[in-house]
Amino acid sequence: MKTLKPLFEKNQAWAARVTQESPDFFANLSAQQSPEILWIGCSDSRVPANQIVDMEPGQLFVHRNIANQVIQSDLNCLSVVEYAVNILKIKHIIICGHYGCGGVKAAYDNVQDGLVSYWLAHIRDIHLKHQENLATFNKEDQLAKLYELNVIEQVYNLCRTPVIQKAWQRNQTLSIHGWIYSLQTGLLTDLSVCVNHEHELDQEYNSAIEACYRSATKS
Repeated sequence: MKTLKPLFEKNQAWAARVTQESPDFFANLSAQQSPEILWIGCSDSRVPANQIVDMEPGQLFVHRNIANQVIQSDLNCLSVVEYAVNILKIKHIIICGHYGCGGVKAAYDNVQDGLVSYWLAHIRDIHLKHQENLATFNKEDQLAKLYELNVIEQVYNLCRTPVIQKAWQRNQTLSIHGWIYSLQTGLLTDLSVCVNHEHELDQEYNSAIEACYRSATKS
């Protein structure tokens, strides 16, 4: 099965169905892309960005990696952000994590398994940073909080990148949001962190961390 024939059959059926429902769909889609939102999410196959927010192709610019991280040395992610901000002129960036994230759990359990261990080192640092406060919760709740804390920390990381800093310095309209998704309910939760300018960052970050510890745990 070198060509994965079933996938091509599904593709042909999908293209035919879309064309029947909207004859100009692909012509309009191929002409340009002008999304207003960049979605930075997890690579987990259970978290498809467009479907979660019920948006059509062309409406959402997407970058995904293990555990939805924004790392200063990750040129892949930073290149996507730069293109989205400087070329597409997007107005919102959503960092969306999810409960049950295998990457976060592996970091929590300190699993050492090949290259992914290096990638997850940043989340282990987040765990260590918040370890004292997390210790007041039982193990299950600690993990739930760590899923949320990872998103909040990634929002902070993104806001500190030169691309975002320069966009705000030239008064470009740009908001950074932190959300989390539940695999069990299909619902999104706003983690109460939305940064519209550099001067808001520390206050938004600290408020979101406090809210995380106050809120009831979810899954």
